[in-house]
Amino acid sequence: MATAKRDIKEFVFEWEGKDRNGKPVRGELRAAGENQVQASLRRQGVFPTKIKKRKMRAGKKIKPKDIALFTRQLATMMKAGVPLLQTFDIVGRGNANPSVTKLLNDVRSDVETGTSLSGAFRKYPMYFDDLYCNLIEAGEAAGILESLLDRLAIYMEKTEAIKSKIKSALMYPISVIIVAFVVVVVIMIFVIPAFKQVFSSFGADLPAPTLFVIAMSEFFVQWWWLIFGAMGGGFYFFMQAWRRNEKVQMFMDRLLLRIPVFGDLINKSCIARWTRTLSTMFAAGVPLVEALDSVGGASGNSVYAMATERIQQEVSTGTSLTAAMTNANVFPSMVLQMCAIGEESGSIDHMLGKAADFYEAEVDDMVAGLSSLMEPIIIVVLGSIIGGIVVSMYLPIFKLGQVV
Repeated sequence: MATAKRDIKEFVFEWEGKDRNGKPVRGELRAAGENQVQASLRRQGVFPTKIKKRKMRAGKKIKPKDIALFTRQLATMMKAGVPLLQTFDIVGRGNANPSVTKLLNDVRSDVETGTSLSGAFRKYPMYFDDLYCNLIEAGEAAGILESLLDRLAIYMEKTEAIKSKIKSALMYPISVIIVAFVVVVVIMIFVIPAFKQVFSSFGADLPAPTLFVIAMSEFFVQWWWLIFGAMGGGFYFFMQAWRRNEKVQMFMDRLLLRIPVFGDLINKSCIARWTRTLSTMFAAGVPLVEALDSVGGASGNSVYAMATERIQQEVSTGTSLTAAMTNANVFPSMVLQMCAIGEESGSIDHMLGKAADFYEAEVDDMVAGLSSLMEPIIIVVLGSIIGGIVVSMYLPIFKLGQVV
């Protein structure tokens, strides 16, 4: 029955009417058609006077940032005592992304029919992962949903902040490299052939650097379609393999951790996410073995995901968390020491949270340092490449001036 119901396309209808006492009322309802809306309202004792289907705008893709914002709004309103269904209505109407509004309306409909909040979220695994649903379920079971929503919102905000900082650190050099490549291609295809025509009238031997640059230009002019096609196709197939092939993912994740400078930044961000996730799960009262199910994937790196699987296996056989983490050989001594102190004092969640704070601050400092360091390095590299091409083209002119 539930599957058949999902196959029916539903719309959002805005209605106005009067209740049994003749008092004007209005609201919204999801249904397959106006007849269903009328029947539902009459069962509630409402006599509709106006029913209008809301026009749904084309929505953007739902991003983790949207889910983090929704979680913060949900936590704030529930702390203020706003009923759950009304909270979904308020957040859904106020969201600028129609796709988020539709998702929240779907979740609200499931909750309204008696499904638990965690059960409703589990129907949309693309947006609400196991970590999210497990924390919501733990909050519902313990009666501390408002508190756990607040913790979850803090966790998602910090995680998104780290991702944003990593992207900002990588975006600048990547964008400059792309612009430099475009400039070099334009020089090779359009500028150097013009110099070649001028040099052909000299009737003298050209310097070796000039001949090399002209040969590169001739290759670009003749095979530009093959160069761009190979680069575009290679990049596309590489990204697809990275996403879908586990061996390629593992190789790239290991490689990213070993890249000079950037590897250390990615490593620290993974440790920050790992410790932050486990701290949040511990604080919610989730058992350690179950918590480790969600921690590995939250790190964002398959190296840490595999290490977490080994840790989970050892912990399930009675090994302490600190010993299992030490055997994994991916965590720095500071994290291991803080975890050991947490186990001895019975405050693992607090100590892991402190470790997460430390590594998040380290990521902030590294991003700030990289931003100031990369600019002069990129300027020197680009200046050498483009300057070398320009000097190679002007060498014959200098040589001709000396002869004259």
